[in-house]
Amino acid sequence: MDASVLFTIALVALAFVLLFSVVKIVPQGREFTVERFGKYTRTLAPGISILTPFVERVGRRMNMMEQVLDVPQQEVITKDNAMVKVDAIVFIQVMEASAAAYRIENLPYAITQLCSTNLRTVVGSMELDEVLFQRDSINSRLLTVIDAATEPWGVKVNRIEIKDLTPPADITNAMARQMKAERERRAVITEADGEKQAAIARAEGAKQAAILEAEGRREAAFRDAEAREREAEAEAKATAMVSQAIAAGDVNAINYFVAQKYVEAFAELARNPTAKTVIVPAEMSGLVGTIAGLGELVGLAREQQQGRSDVRRDAPPAPPRAAPSSPPRPPRPPRGSVPGSE
Repeated sequence: MDASVLFTIALVALAFVLLFSVVKIVPQGREFTVERFGKYTRTLAPGISILTPFVERVGRRMNMMEQVLDVPQQEVITKDNAMVKVDAIVFIQVMEASAAAYRIENLPYAITQLCSTNLRTVVGSMELDEVLFQRDSINSRLLTVIDAATEPWGVKVNRIEIKDLTPPADITNAMARQMKAERERRAVITEADGEKQAAIARAEGAKQAAILEAEGRREAAFRDAEAREREAEAEAKATAMVSQAIAAGDVNAINYFVAQKYVEAFAELARNPTAKTVIVPAEMSGLVGTIAGLGELVGLAREQQQGRSDVRRDAPPAPPRAAPSSPPRPPRPPRGSVPGSE
């Protein structure tokens, strides 16, 4: 082979080597550090960059995206001497490539150990109940401490989350019994509250029923009093009319009252269920006379009413009706009795 051809091939190969060593393409989410004779000079951003041949080279390729680190599980003794198993996860992001590359060796391992140490410190300063029910507080304290510790490394700790908390088996059983007792207590309180509300509702219903019943009795008493008042007014009017008739010389009014009381007394005696005898009048003509007297009294009342209407028309008054020549005798008391059925 000719020497000129070999020289040409070698020259082309050297050109390709120089090209790939000088031209650098940085992908998105990455940053490259540039070293000149082993000393950091600058950082290459995503895109295409050109280095000085034989002088500069790429030092570290840093991942600028958010990363997730797993903190391994470990046993921690709490403030009240209870041992729990705790593990966590931490979310970090490199903000300054040069600091993360040259200020710390093995950045993920360093952050993991830092999280483990502070996790023991924070959990060890709390009691078991606080550890189990205050995870947000633990996360906030860890985030504050670790973010401050990693700031010189050019790393931002976005968040830390407690992934799992495992107390001992005996404490788990005690917590289960405690939860059961608490729920039973709540059930008893709820049941008692329901019975209380039901008793209050029943008492309120009885109160309303008593009020309505009292109002009903009051209304009934008012109605009875009104009825008695009207009855008394009617009785007073009837008595006044009879008194006027008696004052006018009509004896039939007296016969009317005597016959009315006699008939009422006889009816009450006949309705008495304990009476063993029934008294009947010896002379039925007395009842006939009483009925005749009632008829005469009704006629007299009609004539008086007609006479009053004539007086209102300025007509001469009608002559008074003469008393009957032979008024009926009032019924005499019974002379005998008939034994009733027992």
